[in-house]
Amino acid sequence: MGHVPHARAVDAATPLNNRIAAGLVFLTSGAVLVLEIVGLRLVGPYVGVTLSSSTAIIGVALAAIAYGAWTGGWLADRRGDPRRLLSPLLLLGAAATAATLPIVRVAGAWLRDAGPSSVLLLAAMALFVPAALLSAVTPLVVKLQLADLAHTGRVVGRLSSVGTLGAITATFATGFVLVATVPTSVILLVLAGVLALAGFGFGGYWRRTGNLSAAAAFVVIGVPLGIVTPSPCDVETAYTCAAVGEDGGEGRVLFLNGAQHSYVDLGDPEHLEYAYTQWIGSYVDDLPAGPLDVLHVGGGGFTLPRYVAATRPGSDNLVLELDPALVDLDRRRLGLRTGPLLRVETGDARAGLRRQPSASRDLVIGDAFGHLAVPWHLTTRELVTDVRRVLRPGGVYALNVIDGPARRFVRAEVATIAAVFPFVTLVAPQPALRGETGSNFVVFASTSPVRAVPDSLTGDELRAFVGGARILTDDYAPVDQLLTWD
Repeated sequence: MGHVPHARAVDAATPLNNRIAAGLVFLTSGAVLVLEIVGLRLVGPYVGVTLSSSTAIIGVALAAIAYGAWTGGWLADRRGDPRRLLSPLLLLGAAATAATLPIVRVAGAWLRDAGPSSVLLLAAMALFVPAALLSAVTPLVVKLQLADLAHTGRVVGRLSSVGTLGAITATFATGFVLVATVPTSVILLVLAGVLALAGFGFGGYWRRTGNLSAAAAFVVIGVPLGIVTPSPCDVETAYTCAAVGEDGGEGRVLFLNGAQHSYVDLGDPEHLEYAYTQWIGSYVDDLPAGPLDVLHVGGGGFTLPRYVAATRPGSDNLVLELDPALVDLDRRRLGLRTGPLLRVETGDARAGLRRQPSASRDLVIGDAFGHLAVPWHLTTRELVTDVRRVLRPGGVYALNVIDGPARRFVRAEVATIAAVFPFVTLVAPQPALRGETGSNFVVFASTSPVRAVPDSLTGDELRAFVGGARILTDDYAPVDQLLTWD
């Protein structure tokens, strides 16, 4: 029987230093996760932060990781010394990372508010190239660490765990710290700079022509474009890209992730520009005289809280707003003045609603949006049941929603509210009710009869409108899929 050697060499190249190998894998794996998290914030101002955009970003990132890993492994087996590829990959990854910002901002303006295919295209333009380049590094490093077959499992397991640790570290650091403290553009440019330094510093290979080309692309193209390309945000918060536009007078328009959200007249808090605010304002005007206790789910530009404060002196307005940075922007640019009768609680509205005493409010106004959709957890029967708990007998729940001509979401939401409240009215323009166009829809619900208003459906007409729509629950609320513009 022939002798079987304990191990044999698999490559003539000198094995890569363990610390350098671990550092490269940690850095590139973490960088891919930074790109994935930041990518959603990059595309948000143009296509919204929805289930579709989140799915597109995650799917593209996974596709880039798979393609990059496969390509890196193929290259590792075709080169006698794979280390010659590491510096170019890092520098090209740096260049692609720096170029992501201008690419998305230019392409996003073109693809704004488009369909699912455009969302996927924008996600691919944001992520695929830099993530694939960086994902090719790990297979090359693995090949350089395999001095003999006896240690294959140990090497692959160690580098896999280091890569996973890098991804976890980047996820927590980006999601909990970086996004909340610095702009997305800064995160991307700093990441590109770190990758470039790693590329320049690895093994002295930057002197080669290919590497100089990659470095030139990073320095001459990526960084300047990333700096000078206009941002669609006046302020980038932990949750949204916010901007304020002017109409030439006292009017201000608040944009959140590229969508018009609120109109504020700095000189006249009783001015309601949008139709849905006029419907709710009219309903408030017709309630019995005197102060009201009102809970606002969602603040935005604080148009309706200020309207109630101006038209119903002495009313108690409590606003549940997720984003403290947006409240600060409202104070600086939209004239918001808070006080004992106009208070703000920042944090998730669902949790804030649970803290409210039972039978404590005359009116609950729902006007919270993530781009064009009400956040799914604010649409369910469980949420509506909690709203009814907070309302006094005969109190009114007024909910603003947006839907397209298919009206699938608004039908489901009306069915959900009607499962909790015995009296429901739906208000919208007649063309929207007939399914000819998309629009804002306002649902009024109460334990007492809801007064009739123009352009509304109630009773048998409303039941026919709802048809067999399924009730939304915490277990089933596909809001983004229901809300389409087909």
